Amino acid sequence: MLEKNDQFSYFTLEKDKALLERAVAISWSSKEHGNTPFGALLVDEQGNILMEQENIEITEKDCTGHAETTLIRRASKAYDKSFLARCSLYSTAEPCVMCAGALYWSGIGRLVYAISEKKLLMLTGDNEQNPTLDVPCRTVFEHGQKDVLVVGPIEDEALENMVVAPHIGYWD
Repeated sequence: MLEKNDQFSYFTLEKDKALLERAVAISWSSKEHGNTPFGALLVDEQGNILMEQENIEITEKDCTGHAETTLIRRASKAYDKSFLARCSLYSTAEPCVMCAGALYWSGIGRLVYAISEKKLLMLTGDNEQNPTLDVPCRTVFEHGQKDVLVVGPIEDEALENMVVAPHIGYWD
């Protein structure tokens, strides 16, 4: 399901998919560096990539080291909330409750993700490294006092296959 907002009218589904493909490349890097295969990036209102972040949870021994939360922490230090309100965060998978909360508090105005938390659970199974919380990010945001525009999951088989690929064999 796609939702629109004039503030983010620059973005099309094709532009979003291209940026998600970059997030997938980051997730491969995360896996190569010994972390779980997740990637995120921050984009300004013209589609320029401002920051990229892979997951650092394992190598940094930081349970909050998800790609999204780490990127948000960095972005909050670099930009003020009025600027972040015009930015988009791209993530390979639907942000967990912690990451959705961080996104909400950061003021980032738009979230784009490729696969749902339910799809992620199908990939990870009952793995202690990723005990998913089945709380959709939209549910987190709807309990807040400000809007976060959400685009995702993206219904595109080729993109989904790209997102899933670095997870294959990882959670066994």
